[in-house]
Amino acid sequence: MRAIVVDKTQSGHRLVWQETEEPIVNQGEALVSIHATTLNRADLSQAEGNYPPPPGAPDIMGLDMAGEIIETGANVEGWQVGDQACALLAGGGYAERVAVDQRLLIPIPPGWSLLEAACLPEVYLTAYVNIFMEAGFQRGETVLIHGGASGVGTAAIQLVKGAGGRVIATAGRPDKVETCLEQGADLAINYRAEDFAARTKEFTGGEGVDIILDMVGADYLERNVSLLKVKGRLVFIATLGGAEAAIDIRQLMGRRARLIGSVLRARPVTEKAEIISRFRQQFWSQIEEGAIRPVIDTVMEVAEAHAAHERMAAYENIGKIVLKVR
Repeated sequence: MRAIVVDKTQSGHRLVWQETEEPIVNQGEALVSIHATTLNRADLSQAEGNYPPPPGAPDIMGLDMAGEIIETGANVEGWQVGDQACALLAGGGYAERVAVDQRLLIPIPPGWSLLEAACLPEVYLTAYVNIFMEAGFQRGETVLIHGGASGVGTAAIQLVKGAGGRVIATAGRPDKVETCLEQGADLAINYRAEDFAARTKEFTGGEGVDIILDMVGADYLERNVSLLKVKGRLVFIATLGGAEAAIDIRQLMGRRARLIGSVLRARPVTEKAEIISRFRQQFWSQIEEGAIRPVIDTVMEVAEAHAAHERMAAYENIGKIVLKVR
C-alpha cells in the first residue's frame, strides 16, 4: 500500500507518496479503498511534529476520507463489500486503504461525489459537536464564527443557518468575506480592515453574541469575552493566534459565561459514533435536499500533498482542499 510519509529534512520536512505497511482489519472494522481525503489544519501540525496521533491511531495523516469497502472484519453489520462510505478517522486518510470502525462509517449523501463526501466527516462533525453539543445552540441564537471561509467555518455557517440561527463570520480577504455571505452569514467582517468586536457590537445593537466558535485563541480572547451575552459560550477548537493569555475573571462571572475547550480526534469511538448519530438525526434531511453541501477550494492528486499543505499554511484556501487518491 502507498501512503504519504513525512520525510524529515534539515530544513523541515517533505511529504512523500511511497510504499508503507498495509492496515490490519480487526473485528468490527471495514477495510476501505480510499478515493479521496481532505486537508485539515491538524495535518499541518502533525507533519511538523507538533500533533502526534492518539494511541492506537495510524501514524499516517488524514482525518477523513471517502471510498469503497473492499473487506469486512468479523461482526460487521449493515455494511458489505462494494458499499461506498465516508468516515471520520483518527488518522490514515492520506493512503490507498484504511481500516475503519463500522460505527464511524457514514453513507455517501445522495447526489454527492466521493470528492464531496470526503469533505463531510471532519469539518461538519467538528462544527456540529462544538456548536450544538458543547455550546448547546438554541434556535434564534447568534453565533460568531471565526475563520468563516475555512472548511470548518463554511460548514458551521451552513449548520447554524439550517438550525434557525443568526451568523456573524470573520475572514481575512474580500473574496473570503463574500464566500461567508454566500453560505448564509448575516454579517461577514474582514478582520484585517475592521475591528470585528466593534462591528459585532454595532450589528447586534450592543447585545453581543450567544456563542463564539474560535480557532484563534490568545489573540482574540479579550475581545471574544467582551462580546458574550449573559450565559454566552466561547468554544476553543484551535490556538492559531497563541495558547496563553490573561483573562479578567470578573467578566466571566458577571456574564455567567462559559469557556469550553474541545477536540474531536482524541475522543473515544463511542463518543464519535454518538456525534455522528445526532448529526444525522438533525441535518441529514437538509443534506439530502441539497441545502447543505461542502465548499471545495481545490482538488489535487495525493502525491501533491506537500503543495496542498503549503496552500493551506498560507491561508490561501476557501473551503476544503481535497486530495484525490484514485
